[in-house]
Amino acid sequence: MRDKKFMDITTIQLSKEMRDKISSFGMKGESYDDILRRIYSFAVKEQLRNFLMSGEGFIPIEDAITEAEKKWPK
Repeated sequence: MRDKKFMDITTIQLSKEMRDKISSFGMKGESYDDILRRIYSFAVKEQLRNFLMSGEGFIPIEDAITEAEKKWPK
């Protein structure tokens, strides 16, 4: 947990329903800030995983080798 005296604190508004959903991810003694930091960290890792596993914009290695051999023949 970060030292709160060095952090800027702000207030956000959300419904009680959303507050309860967020708190369901928490562990005893964890603040909403801690919970949201953990959720954010997971989301960033998931986005990176999805990006790395996506085939969009990529070509198979065999095609890359063929293109490289055409461009730089031995």
